[in-house]
Amino acid sequence: MALKFFEKLSQNFVELLNDNDNYDVIIEVKNKEKSFTAHSNILRYRSSYFRKELENIQSNENNIKTIIKSRISAQIFDVILKYIYGGIVNLESVKTKFIFKLMLVADDFELEELTTKIETFLIETKASWLRKHTPMIFLNISDRKRFDYLLSFCNDNIEKYPNLIFEDSDFNSLPESALVSLLKRDDLQMKEVEIWHYVIKWGIAQNPTLPTNLGEWSNENIITLKTTLQQCLPYIRYFHLSSDEVRDSIRPYKKILDKQLWKDIKQHLSSPKQQVKSIILPARFILSTRLLPHAKESFSTIISEGHAAEISTWIDFETTTYSTTNIPYKFELILRGSRDGFAPQTFWDVCHGHVHTVLVVKVKGTDEILGGYSPLAWDNRNINSQWIQTNESFIFSLKNGSIQNSILSRIKIPKKVITNIRKDEQKLYGPYFGDFCMRSFDSNDFTLDNDCYCADYGHYEKPIRKSSFYFSIDDYEVFKIIKKS
Repeated sequence: MALKFFEKLSQNFVELLNDNDNYDVIIEVKNKEKSFTAHSNILRYRSSYFRKELENIQSNENNIKTIIKSRISAQIFDVILKYIYGGIVNLESVKTKFIFKLMLVADDFELEELTTKIETFLIETKASWLRKHTPMIFLNISDRKRFDYLLSFCNDNIEKYPNLIFEDSDFNSLPESALVSLLKRDDLQMKEVEIWHYVIKWGIAQNPTLPTNLGEWSNENIITLKTTLQQCLPYIRYFHLSSDEVRDSIRPYKKILDKQLWKDIKQHLSSPKQQVKSIILPARFILSTRLLPHAKESFSTIISEGHAAEISTWIDFETTTYSTTNIPYKFELILRGSRDGFAPQTFWDVCHGHVHTVLVVKVKGTDEILGGYSPLAWDNRNINSQWIQTNESFIFSLKNGSIQNSILSRIKIPKKVITNIRKDEQKLYGPYFGDFCMRSFDSNDFTLDNDCYCADYGHYEKPIRKSSFYFSIDDYEVFKIIKKS
């Protein structure tokens, strides 16, 4: 039988770290804002990185070696050093972004155990934050050797919502290997011609000296772009583009393609059944037409006909509730989270231009059904967020299960009710009914694609739930309300 006393051992080594005697290494971080003392033998045996680093540094007259790490914050290095000495990392009361940065630094120092542990921790407990920050995460890990688990997590999210990467402001900074990995995917949910445009955009961005006007390009400019994109071009599905797409988008850049490929593309358009010499990749498999209304589906998985009758009554400002056989409106489903995705951007893509809409959400772990009605059009084109005035909008809580009575809360401040969120924030905020909104939020409780709802009553007559804090949902639906003829 082996008696193990790791806790006491860990405590003793942390105390050694705090002892200013007998150290032989100084580590300076963040532009020398702070210095840490350490012991070379411990650093060597705990980190292969420090073993190599110390071998290449000469000691001073006091037999002390100095390591400079100007890009690492003192807070992060303090955690790293305590892990090296004591094997303990406390992640309580720290922001998720700090934990992510800590993981990257741990990887830089070749601390595989810590790196893997944090990667698993983030995926298992911070999934909503990871989804919200997919572009930043992807850019930071895509060219690293580790993080297969986290990279797979990001790829699954990007596959469903490629605009997270392709429309991100840092898209042009994407490493070539990361872009190629995306282009290889047969399930990338984006039109092929759009993929082509983004590839060209990325290639040009890598060569900022290229003329703005394509008509002014020299043969040297063409060769420059062709060389830059040589790893990307083989993964475009040219033979699944329409003749118009080839004419308008591919032909202007035909000189960056191999002559045989361009010849085969033209031949395929005129004689699709005739064999070509070039490799024909399969068309990308589009999982669903998420951005289109779906016909022949059940009315709702959240509300009943009775709920629809009650909501219709409120829309018409009636005092007597309509019967289920006399509902004057048709509730046409245009979006369902469990079917179409929970990303806020999906709401703006699907609901743009729709007027007279009802949003309903099923609160996770309760009987609560909350919602809001807007008579106004949702608009995803705004450069700046825009409040829209109306006195017809309202929010509500519906009678359901243990919820004894429905709650209707009408407008109190008509000038600040419905908000059309600006384009660059639509991946963070969905439908916005004053104090009742859908948004991405960093919370351990999130389980469904980082979407969350909050309800308060600053702009409305009364609260629609007891708590105004953030909460998770099981599902949400948006209906277009159409007057029956």
